[in-house]
Amino acid sequence: MDIQPAPFVPPAPKPRTTPPSTLEMIRIVYRNPLELWGEHTYNEPWVSASGVGGHLIVANDPGLIRHVLVDNAKNYKMATVRQKILRPILRDGLLTAEGEVWKRSRKAMAPVFTPRHIFGFAQPMLRRTLEFVTRYEDGGTSDIAHDMTLLTYDILAETLFSDEIAGQPGSFANEIDRLFETMGRVDPLDLLRAPDWLPRLTRIRGRKTMAYFRKIVTDTVKMREGKFKRDPDAVPQDFLTLLLKAEGPEGLTRAEVEDNIITFIGAGHETTARALGWTLYCLAESPWERNRVEQEIDQVLARESDPTKWLDAMPFTRAAFDEALRLYPPAPSINREPIEPEMWKDLYIPKHAAVLVMPWVVHRHRKLWDRPDAFLPERFHPGNREKIDRFQYLPFGAGPRVCIGASFAMQEAIIALAIMLSRFRFDTTAETKPWPVQKLTTQPQGGLPMQVTPRQVR
Repeated sequence: MDIQPAPFVPPAPKPRTTPPSTLEMIRIVYRNPLELWGEHTYNEPWVSASGVGGHLIVANDPGLIRHVLVDNAKNYKMATVRQKILRPILRDGLLTAEGEVWKRSRKAMAPVFTPRHIFGFAQPMLRRTLEFVTRYEDGGTSDIAHDMTLLTYDILAETLFSDEIAGQPGSFANEIDRLFETMGRVDPLDLLRAPDWLPRLTRIRGRKTMAYFRKIVTDTVKMREGKFKRDPDAVPQDFLTLLLKAEGPEGLTRAEVEDNIITFIGAGHETTARALGWTLYCLAESPWERNRVEQEIDQVLARESDPTKWLDAMPFTRAAFDEALRLYPPAPSINREPIEPEMWKDLYIPKHAAVLVMPWVVHRHRKLWDRPDAFLPERFHPGNREKIDRFQYLPFGAGPRVCIGASFAMQEAIIALAIMLSRFRFDTTAETKPWPVQKLTTQPQGGLPMQVTPRQVR
């Protein structure tokens, strides 16, 4: 008799049973905000409380989430604490811009992310992945978290920048880690809403890294402008060119162009890299799920060479990726702040409250999911995924500010997984002991050291 093994329950902080002291809370938020939340947060439709820094509302109910992110989005701005973390890095990039600046940037970038353009990126995504995985041909142990950062950087560099990003991928990956280690954390002074003139030690430590990224942007723009002058007809019509063409009195300022370049170089690949790493890890710990995914990939690749068709042709592979996104959402927190007070049902939302829509919590909520802590890709199999409320699964956000690159990321992920898992098997080792830590994205502390073994390509 074929008995299904118990599902793998990947590592995650256990919900707190007692509230932390003020000092402990500040320490937890700086070290790892995922460890802050109590059992009631994972069971209630919302949590409303006053504390350090003012009033806090944790929104878990899909109806409330829809209200905040969609139905009454005009009453919600980006949260002050979030902006204090991100704006020093991204300034007026798409993730942090508001008002007219955000509208101009979104409009300028929309043409790049149409289905026609995204399908056009499939072959470069495939080519870069095939080149990348040659490093695994001799087998051995590798830090997959680091590797996925390099792979998604390679793909981003070719698809959006036609391979014309200044700087070296290896040093880039190291600097990304350093950036998130320093400026990517909540500074205790921000949590306390201290005045801006008080220096933040985290940002002081991150200045050198920030200067590194700004130089990459400046050099990248100069390279492209030089090509414009030498031979305008040879300039690729990519994301970088589109941004530069949007520059002008009615469009983007030069500063906004540069901020959006750094947003996509720094953040545009990071979220997909983290999701790919967690997916490979969860599949390695669930060999029965991995076998199903490998079989599906082998069958599809044997009959279909067009990578634009793989996403629809590989429902089990996509389900595994979606389930990893549920358990380890790359963006674990969406922060908003009401401009005016309002009521939603019997919940009073005061002006300037910190309203948190946290995919990390919503995706693990006891009232929204069966066995929420387990890795169960079947939730997203055809026939099951249609039952999931749009606002209980938020890996790319929702509403007007939904991730513009969501379709790009899904296509990239399935192509990357198809190539990697068709040619190699990824297994955990005794050293594979990741712990999820929130540093802007959900990162595996300690990396993801894994044994990579060539498979026979069918």
